[in-house]
Amino acid sequence: MSLDQDTRPRTPSTTTRTARAVAAELLRRTVGAPPGDRPGRPRWTVLEAGPVGIDAGDERAAQAACGVMHVHGRATGAPAPLTAAYVSAVTGVLAAQGATASLLARARGGPAPHTVTSLAQGALLTVTQYLAAATVADGDPAPPGAVTGLATLVTADAARVEIETLDPTAWAGFWRRLGVPARTAGRGWLPFQSRFGTAVCPLPPELRAAVLAHPLEAVRRAGDAHGVSVAVVGGTTAAPALAPWTVVPGPVALPDPHPPAAPASAPTAQPLAGLRVVESARRVQGPMTGHVLRMLGADVVRVEPPGGDPMRDLPPVAAGCSVRFSALNHGKSVVEADLTTRRGRDAVVALAARADVFLHNWAPGKARDLRLDADALHAVNPRLVYASASGFGTALGPRPPIGTDYLAQVHGGLAAALRPEGEGPAPSLMTVTDVLGGLVLAQAALAGLLTRERTRRGCRVRSSLLSAAALVPRADRRVRLSPLDRPLPTADGLLYLGAEARLHPGALARAVGAAGADAVGARLRSRPTDAWLTVLREAGLPSVAVRTDLAALAADPAFARSVLRADEHLPYARPAAPWTFTDPLSG
Repeated sequence: MSLDQDTRPRTPSTTTRTARAVAAELLRRTVGAPPGDRPGRPRWTVLEAGPVGIDAGDERAAQAACGVMHVHGRATGAPAPLTAAYVSAVTGVLAAQGATASLLARARGGPAPHTVTSLAQGALLTVTQYLAAATVADGDPAPPGAVTGLATLVTADAARVEIETLDPTAWAGFWRRLGVPARTAGRGWLPFQSRFGTAVCPLPPELRAAVLAHPLEAVRRAGDAHGVSVAVVGGTTAAPALAPWTVVPGPVALPDPHPPAAPASAPTAQPLAGLRVVESARRVQGPMTGHVLRMLGADVVRVEPPGGDPMRDLPPVAAGCSVRFSALNHGKSVVEADLTTRRGRDAVVALAARADVFLHNWAPGKARDLRLDADALHAVNPRLVYASASGFGTALGPRPPIGTDYLAQVHGGLAAALRPEGEGPAPSLMTVTDVLGGLVLAQAALAGLLTRERTRRGCRVRSSLLSAAALVPRADRRVRLSPLDRPLPTADGLLYLGAEARLHPGALARAVGAAGADAVGARLRSRPTDAWLTVLREAGLPSVAVRTDLAALAADPAFARSVLRADEHLPYARPAAPWTFTDPLSG
């Protein structure tokens, strides 16, 4: 097998270079060095805007146009750029997924379609749950800027800290030890837990004041006493030296009594058609993995506790289910099983016995305690790809912090890398590593499936939020933003300059009729956004409107091919599948 990036002039500039580099590195890890140029090799392409009708699609323009800046900036009151190449990393993983799925389809006897994705489609995928919430009644938490707040706290000795717990009792005990009355601490619990969905954390000021009155060591002792993780948010942007995933071969396979169905023969069919995935996962990371594999054509079966996953009740709710939950889990079938009982565990074993992939993001040690670890499931299905995700793997020792998105950002250097110089380092309250972590595990599962086709044996693949954080390209030091690197007010909204406009401030000033680069901001306030977009397009400096209303995005004709509107089956908008698969012999 070999695969190659399509270098024909489909990509209009070099702004997709970072995404292509991420994809190439992941594919090298997946299939090794390309063995040579052969006819019929699958091709993959990364575009800027793809099917999204915007003028510019570099990293930051995609962030601006597709709502990423809006969601990231909610906590601080206005749209703001992520200053590391997060969308490029996401898009690179998507390109690798499409190419690997194409190779897998060919290994299973089907055609190997050409796969295409884009930075704009990657950006849209990252706001999936926020888009869903914004497009149902009473879904968005508040108008932009009305409710703000980061979760990062500052101690008496000026340490910036992030705390984490999923247990309300631990939360109450932690604050009680810092002298906060129970009722006051209780008012902070809901915004703290809701920040994963709302991207804001408006804590009561008494909680911030309580931490500010204590030195770091006292805050750490309070955390240790009650099982609350406390992490210092440093200024380093350095990424940990971690592989995105690891693969361990499974036992020698026996003849399979239940061979997988043959793939569809149409060149543009979903490449994972005929494969089955069993998923036992909660929150975002694990369900995102299953969501991606389902969009690629796999049949995904969710295992949920009796009565269903509690996340189904997370507001906002439409048609009887949380839209945030449904956005990542629609299209999956569901089997309820109580894993604390022998009968429930046996039900999972029976599902895994006929599955191609089993995936979970259970807490460390839970798989072994349940006797549903890789060894146990390989005993009944040696060809199984056993895929597990965690917060930190073994990178932080045998007793890691609670494995959630925001602590992964801290330990992965993103809390500093995602915010510019001049701002205090703090995790983005957009779930950046949860989403990317789910995508990385999906790519690991695809790599495992491809390996299985070659070796006829299963394997175990592992990834983590921390290993996903390490994948995001970033500068060696915090990025300094100029005024032209930020969203710029116009007469009726905000405009974000494309890469060419930001790189050539003199040409920009001439195009808009400003006396110089320093006067561009004032000049832009004189006319509406659309008028300036036309001027800049004609000057060869394409730019974009900054998306500040996700509900309006779903109705924008420019997104008609990339965002699926609410319908009778799903009462919310959601991104379309971020790949296009085409006949490799065409074009």
